Amino acid sequence: MREGERPEIAKLPLFAEMKEEQRERVFSASHLQVFPPQLILFDVGQKPDFLYVLVDGLIELFTTNGDRDSTMAIVEPVSSFILAALVTNQPFLMSARTLQSSRVMLIPADLLRDVIKQDGALMQEAMRELAVGYRHMVRTLTDMKLRQSTERLGNFLLLESHKRNGAMNLQLRGEKKLLASLLGMTPENLSRALSALAKHGVSVAGGNITITDHDALVTFARPDPFLDGVEV
Repeated sequence: MREGERPEIAKLPLFAEMKEEQRERVFSASHLQVFPPQLILFDVGQKPDFLYVLVDGLIELFTTNGDRDSTMAIVEPVSSFILAALVTNQPFLMSARTLQSSRVMLIPADLLRDVIKQDGALMQEAMRELAVGYRHMVRTLTDMKLRQSTERLGNFLLLESHKRNGAMNLQLRGEKKLLASLLGMTPENLSRALSALAKHGVSVAGGNITITDHDALVTFARPDPFLDGVEV
């Protein structure tokens, strides 16, 4: 890994507070690789050889059963993913593929597990990241169980706006079928939901979605600070 690429990665909560010599040990053994779009990084059932850190690009985490597949999460930079499989040294429960050209840092799994045992700050941050992931999973399941599909889409748009500092114009990441899968919907249901949101302050033009009336969308989707983790 080039020296100029280290500072941004070192700022990740997982690595920020660990001992400098241990961080250098991890970074020196890691490497950055550029992967083309639609490349499978790993499959369900494989044992983790690396911790993956997305530096640039976009990654889809998904699972399959027969001829069905479902998007579980979209990973944006800069963030690590699949830490739980690495810490437990258990097979992946999800597959990963690039949605666009992506730069990914690969940290050897055996090394990172060893360093976690030796570095208290890294151990604490690993625990925190795993806890955050668990809480995100609970929120996702609650969202699926308590909200109708159109409400779920409306709330998703509010959360995306919040993540982008209140931006009212949102560009879809990938195709609409990707968003549909992420929200547990069929592409047809997504199209109907987008049409239904027109009377609740949302307009759609291709892959561009605009929140035209934030208050109306809030009234319809009923975001909850505890369920969603933020005030929108």
